[in-house]
Amino acid sequence: MENYLANENGFYGEFGGTFVPEVLHACINELKDNYLKIIQTDSFRKEFNQLLKNYVGRPSPLYLAKRLSAKYGAKIYLKREDLNHTGAHKINNTIGQILLAKQMNKNKVIAETGAGQHGVATATVCALMGIECIVFMGKTDIERQRINVEKMKMLGAKVKTVTSGNQTLKDATTEAIQYWSSHFSDTYYLIGSTVGPHPYPDMVARFQSVISKEIKKQLLEEENRDYPDYLIACVGGGSNAAGTIYHYVNDKRVKIILAEAGGLGINSGQTAATLNIGKKGVLHGSYTYVMQDEEGQIIEPYSISAGLDYPGVGPIHANLKSKHRAKVFSINDDEALNAAFNLTKTEGIIPALESAHALGVLEKIKFNPTDVVVLTVSGRGDKDMDTYLSTMKKYSKSINYATV
Repeated sequence: MENYLANENGFYGEFGGTFVPEVLHACINELKDNYLKIIQTDSFRKEFNQLLKNYVGRPSPLYLAKRLSAKYGAKIYLKREDLNHTGAHKINNTIGQILLAKQMNKNKVIAETGAGQHGVATATVCALMGIECIVFMGKTDIERQRINVEKMKMLGAKVKTVTSGNQTLKDATTEAIQYWSSHFSDTYYLIGSTVGPHPYPDMVARFQSVISKEIKKQLLEEENRDYPDYLIACVGGGSNAAGTIYHYVNDKRVKIILAEAGGLGINSGQTAATLNIGKKGVLHGSYTYVMQDEEGQIIEPYSISAGLDYPGVGPIHANLKSKHRAKVFSINDDEALNAAFNLTKTEGIIPALESAHALGVLEKIKFNPTDVVVLTVSGRGDKDMDTYLSTMKKYSKSINYATV
């Protein structure tokens, strides 16, 4: 049976690995040498699990969405990561990495953020542990995610505005890496997704795997079996998707569905559909699919969702796509907005725009009535209210609430 998780060198098939300049070798090697030894100790696991339970509020509910199920003709469960402390799945990973940073005697933490969810989650755990926090965020994202910016500041983090490139997640990541290379002796870089050089993709996936671990237990209670027919998650870098599929990735009974950001359409030039239009290459230290032109220059991504406009993708997902283990759908802005308003009026849940892309997939699959579907709602929509309010008149009218 093929193994779709990382090998000891951080490769997922041909994807992943460590492709970094010499200036980063010391940073990466220190992390490689320590992360597994630390996170596999009984003391680490005990503190990690206690914080997930008593601070984050896990397990997150697995909710049978009855009206959504009736609309799409299947048993649709929503994994409610939006109900975690800080409002998204990101806190699962930041709890793990802040404990690792403490064990490695680091007194400063840096992070990159797009939608701001990872920035808030990082600022939160730094406040919890009394560690200095710097968050790199693109100017474009700061302007459209102002609520999360203010949360980070309130939590004591310093938010550094990134004005290079497209002023979004890619550029924030680049500047964070540059800072880390010259401050690694006392600084821990807390990456928020399954991207970057090994060991980050593997480490983030491990910390997020609590999502699928809980799904197995919860499905056994609800369905008398521990696996679904379909798993659906949105993917930018891919941390919530990795957590959703981690304990199922080698189980061929389970169909894996990934929803990436189509933007204005994959052929529009305004998209972030990396798995659909990207080419193999290296981005931020990892070999993966990358949105690039014929000369290898990065194509600036676009999505209405600040958390999905990344021109690369985690190597775990690149391998799943390449090996045809996962089916990838490109969900355009208008499809995501329709799906968000549909969930709001159908189930009383306002999802993050990232999660709305996963919900958009439901319109594209013909389910059987007996199918068990688990879809991860990766975050709540508080941060996206400006976008929702500006589009509500158009997209609310497109939904017949009497029939959903």
